[in-house]
Amino acid sequence: MDGFLIKRKGGLNGSFGKENIHSLMASNRLKHPLLLKVAPGQDFPPADLAWGAETEAPGLLCVGSDLSVGALRQAYQHGIFPWFNEDQPILWWSPDPRLVLNVGKFRLHHSLKKTLRHFAKNSVCDIRMNTAFEQVIMSCATSVRNGQRSTWIVPEMVQAYINLHQAGLAHSVETWVNNELVGGLYCVAIGRAVFGESMFHRSSDASKIALAALVCFCRQHGITHIDCQQNTPHLASLGASVMSRQTFIDSLDVSTRQTAPHWDCPRELWTSFFLNQGVN
Repeated sequence: MDGFLIKRKGGLNGSFGKENIHSLMASNRLKHPLLLKVAPGQDFPPADLAWGAETEAPGLLCVGSDLSVGALRQAYQHGIFPWFNEDQPILWWSPDPRLVLNVGKFRLHHSLKKTLRHFAKNSVCDIRMNTAFEQVIMSCATSVRNGQRSTWIVPEMVQAYINLHQAGLAHSVETWVNNELVGGLYCVAIGRAVFGESMFHRSSDASKIALAALVCFCRQHGITHIDCQQNTPHLASLGASVMSRQTFIDSLDVSTRQTAPHWDCPRELWTSFFLNQGVN
């Protein structure tokens, strides 16, 4: 697993596609509750109206709207995110519970601690932020992942998050070796709320190195949690844990109103962290 949210073709549980979207929108059965429609410019419905665990697509909230900067900002502020495949309309989700990484509880296995120390001591290794956002998101979109034949980061999503980056609300954390981009991640950030999106690597552990750098940045700026969206064993092994959707949304009401930090991670900061902090 090399991303924050395992987004499988057909839904969070991989069970439905375009052929039954229209029947889901019209259904009122318990398994297929009414799928709310949102017009562009319209407010999103409350997240607690998302489909429950007993349904075919737990966490599915609504369909429609658009991927404008304004719509994405409003969605993330309320614990909602888009995810859909190329053969689907825009679908919006808010799962319950939510997986979050408490940066104070970030943990790494011995081998990765060793990798971080080696990386920090090597002058050809570097961590950069926001120098290659388009390269990072395109690499995430084209990475081959176990059990997946297609990507959820469709061209429409790529352009939407590039626009969000240009608006200062999406960021990349990049792992460089010999001036070559070998891994990284991108995330959404509103105020001091950080939402992990996807990761990629071209060399072993390069995405995990980027995640460690993001944790370092968050600790430095008083950001307590990174949203991981959906529960996965990989992220749980790094210290992520589940939080109820309501608790998560309550936390966003505070963190999204806080002043956003400047997204930069000087070498002395991440090398010190890799060598001495947060990896014990």
